[in-house]
Amino acid sequence: MGKKCLDYIQELNDYLDGELDEQLCGEIEKHIGQCENCRIMVDTLRQTVTLCREGRPEKLPAALEAKLGNLLRQRWEKKFGR
Repeated sequence: MGKKCLDYIQELNDYLDGELDEQLCGEIEKHIGQCENCRIMVDTLRQTVTLCREGRPEKLPAALEAKLGNLLRQRWEKKFGR
């Protein structure tokens, strides 16, 4: 029995970075050619990486930045304490 989706998901970062050996790359490419869910995931990850590399920082409106900062602080304190 071949690898299943979850087995390949663990390798996707290295696959997208071109750090896997040719055989494993071939297995992943064959799998994503047959599995629509994994193909969508790989395409989405590729687009995310491209946007992060090529994107430029955007300044948030002050009110939104403050609200987001407060929300993150509250969640941090709830999970980890002060």
